[in-house]
Amino acid sequence: MPVTDTPADHERDLRALLDARPGAGVPRRAVLRGALGVGYAAAAAPIVASAAIKTPADGLVAGEVQVPVGGESIPVYRAAPAGRTGLPVVLVLSEIFGVHEYIADTARRFARAGYLALAPELFVRQGDPQSYGEMARLIAEVVSQVPDAQVARDLDACLVWAGAHGGDLSKAAVTGFCWGGRQTWLYAAHSPRLKAAVAWYGRLEGERTPLQPQHPLDRAGELKAPVLGLYGGADTGIPLASVERMQAALAQGSPAARASTFVVYPDAPHAFHADYRPSYREGPAQDGWQRCLAWLQRHGVGAT
Repeated sequence: MPVTDTPADHERDLRALLDARPGAGVPRRAVLRGALGVGYAAAAAPIVASAAIKTPADGLVAGEVQVPVGGESIPVYRAAPAGRTGLPVVLVLSEIFGVHEYIADTARRFARAGYLALAPELFVRQGDPQSYGEMARLIAEVVSQVPDAQVARDLDACLVWAGAHGGDLSKAAVTGFCWGGRQTWLYAAHSPRLKAAVAWYGRLEGERTPLQPQHPLDRAGELKAPVLGLYGGADTGIPLASVERMQAALAQGSPAARASTFVVYPDAPHAFHADYRPSYREGPAQDGWQRCLAWLQRHGVGAT
């Protein structure tokens, strides 16, 4: 179920978040051993860091900020053109590896395109993804312990912070990769603030748990913003049959659901945008990036 039921309820909760004081509820530095956006997560190995795109920060304001969520605060990597306000806002949601160098670089790419980009560390209460060298343990001990409702509240708070720090909340979007791609679909069903969303190879269905009670397929008809899904035809974890079921559900849903669409790159594997990993495919990654920017522009979240 959505955290809020009506736009009025959502607005009330947003103002409450903005007024909340950051506190010591999240033991951030006890969990995150280093600054956001530095280095690569060990569990992502093998890592091909030499091939990774390096986006410079000159002309940008970039680095970690604290965003209040109730009586706590969460760390967020922020990147934006220096000295500008009234910027369109894009939330950048990480893979299971958290906000490491690749995600920070992606935020800087959005900033260089004219956006206020915010990449929140959504695992901060559960653990430090970069401290894990084994993917199975990372998923079991951290990722699977993150409630979807908590993610929605954190993203609501990020939008509030953006509106108070140079962002134009009439131009808000979300994009995410893998785990963040799944959360992108869910947040597009949750937030009436959003104008557009782009989900990169996010899981669409799966086992329901108390912390993850619904999946994107369950929420397809409720979308409040149109979603562009960028998927790989060679993704062994997300079969094309799952994409087809999602397409069928979208066709029966809200206007935003019916406006949503997929692009499937036939030979691309999972994580084809992750330029620091062997899964990277330059052609689909670059095409997907251009489609992402065009989708935001098309739906009123373009940068000037």
